[in-house]
Amino acid sequence: MSVRSFRWTLTLLLIILGLVVGYQSTPWFISSLKRLLPEAATQPDTPNILDDPRFQLTVRLALTVVGGLVGIILGSEIFRFVLNVQKQIESASTREKIALTVGGTVGVVLTVPFAVLFNRYGIIGIPLTLVVGITFIYLSTVAVLSMKELRVVLPAAEGERHSDVPKIKILDTNVIIDGRIADICRTGFIEGTIYVPGFVIDELQHIADSSDSLRRARGRRGLDILNQMQKERHLEVRTYDEMVDPNEPVDKRLVTLAKSISGVIVTNDFNLNKVAELEGVQVLNVNELANALKPVVLPGEEMRVRIIKEGNQPNQGVGYMDDGTMIVVEGGRDFIDQDVDVLVTSVLQTVAGKMIFASIKTPEVESGDWVDRSVRMPTARLRRRR
Repeated sequence: MSVRSFRWTLTLLLIILGLVVGYQSTPWFISSLKRLLPEAATQPDTPNILDDPRFQLTVRLALTVVGGLVGIILGSEIFRFVLNVQKQIESASTREKIALTVGGTVGVVLTVPFAVLFNRYGIIGIPLTLVVGITFIYLSTVAVLSMKELRVVLPAAEGERHSDVPKIKILDTNVIIDGRIADICRTGFIEGTIYVPGFVIDELQHIADSSDSLRRARGRRGLDILNQMQKERHLEVRTYDEMVDPNEPVDKRLVTLAKSISGVIVTNDFNLNKVAELEGVQVLNVNELANALKPVVLPGEEMRVRIIKEGNQPNQGVGYMDDGTMIVVEGGRDFIDQDVDVLVTSVLQTVAGKMIFASIKTPEVESGDWVDRSVRMPTARLRRRR
């Protein structure tokens, strides 16, 4: 049933109810007038207008019309109230909906014995029953809401493994803007529910509305990636946000939320990674995954690289591997925009990734052996000058 159909059906039923109540209340209304106007009903020489059939018919018609008008007004107000309740239910999390359903059912069941007990008190028992019922429903709902998820409330038995149920993966703002998480999810390497907190979406929207063009582009990129992921795979949103304090910073809320639901934070933020590890929260770092997938290069290996630009130190050139790994080549300054063979001398692992140091290798005409270009550089320059 659509909202429009529900509104018209509700209003029509209340109008019919108002007409029936107005029509049936005429005798009660006439008797009430007789009690309020005893002189008019007891004067022997004056005809009693209250007993006149035409007057009673007029009163019946008036009460019927009033009942219909009251039905129209009540229909509009009740529909507005139901619509507000519907919006609140739709915006509520799954946990709140379950809590309200279970708490309401338990509250009604607990109220039944008291309703039977209060029935002997007559009309006074009705408000007493309502008070007890509302109290039980409220307490039952609060009791269910205070419980954490079933897998958190019920501890595993000794020796039972939790690996059968994948943990919830919580995405932070940086990893969404980065964009690689969409490709990782598409490959199927991340299992279980992917959860996007509401405060992360709010932060993305705030960034997208920034006056700075770069920040605005980053925020819109993050929102586009979320829309793309939602189309390819269902994302759970705003379900567990009530477990954190909205006044705390975003990183603190992520850690608190992960601890509350035993989830895993997916990020590429180095600082958030360290804070989460100190708090005992498991973290999946996209940068660490990318570094682990890079090819292993050992000192002494030979490779071919294109020198792109000068290095920070004199006589250095900088190139890059296909995966983006930086290669600092000693003696590579004179070979910019050229492909040269290099010999790896050392590999440095940094927070941003790996950095490879190498030196240029050239064949000697006299011996045919490979020698370090950086050592023979002065001789080579002298030959060029000649």
